[in-house]
Amino acid sequence: MVPATIAYHLASRLAYVIGVGTALTLQKRRQWFTRQRGVAAGYLRFRRIAATLMNNDAVSFVLMCWVTRRTLAIPVPPALLVGVGLAGIALGISLKLWARWGLGSEGYHWHDFFEPGATAPKAPPGPYRYLKNPMYTVGYLHAYGLALALGSLPGLILAGFAQLAILAFYHLVEKPHFKQLSAGE
Repeated sequence: MVPATIAYHLASRLAYVIGVGTALTLQKRRQWFTRQRGVAAGYLRFRRIAATLMNNDAVSFVLMCWVTRRTLAIPVPPALLVGVGLAGIALGISLKLWARWGLGSEGYHWHDFFEPGATAPKAPPGPYRYLKNPMYTVGYLHAYGLALALGSLPGLILAGFAQLAILAFYHLVEKPHFKQLSAGE
């Protein structure tokens, strides 16, 4: 059960990062979603696919942490691990919600890949005033927090993998797109 759960989460994370990255790249280069359906319908189709991949990724991570709970053997009282973990969960989720509020629903779901003539996004309000990329950096505290609260060593390792994967997505897909929008291409 444990190896299968870990493998399922790894596959889910890769499906999310590679799937959304590929979909956005195809949209940008070939208008994959909007060519036949138009911007509104194409964007909604993409959002449904992306939301499914994102939700599956989140559920697989929670499940994996639960199945691998109490595998973190460090000399710290369990109550302290739970407390630090819950604080990480609260801080990470709060930061993600604050960042999503600052971006708005369309910004959060990469709408500028679908809008002809989109311009570089203005610096949104919220945590973006203080952090360059709060969603993909400090916003991942919730994943580490859950792994700590449940005492999951694979959870901690895969939280790091998840964060590295989303940062790779940022550098390979989002950042070049924003640079191109800023250049006015």
